Amino acid sequence: MGKEQSWQPISEKEIWDLINLSWEKMNIPQRILWDVIRIDPEKWMEHSYGVKGGGFWVVAILGKTIIWYNDIEEGFNRSTYRKYGTIEEYWCNQDELTFAVQNILNEIKEGNSSGGYTGPPLNI
Repeated sequence: MGKEQSWQPISEKEIWDLINLSWEKMNIPQRILWDVIRIDPEKWMEHSYGVKGGGFWVVAILGKTIIWYNDIEEGFNRSTYRKYGTIEEYWCNQDELTFAVQNILNEIKEGNSSGGYTGPPLNI
């Protein structure tokens, strides 16, 4: 059975498990920032690939930037939003949460984005 036939969206319990495991790996500066930007996971719509799974779990917000989990590609991403509840940009990074948080720390410190974006997405 291929990924397209076997894929199921990640549950809220599973996203909490990923967050909790990631928190244990965070250093002190990452934890401080995480405590400021984190939200309880919410499903947000993304119209190019997120429809099949009912959206993607957003776990943090800073300004107009969100951190969300792409359960198709199994990794965290940073994207922008204009309307609360809608992800503007689809990315398929396979980053750990600690990496996404560190990229925001680097951007705050250095004034530019240090993390890249990966594509194209896998077929589901």
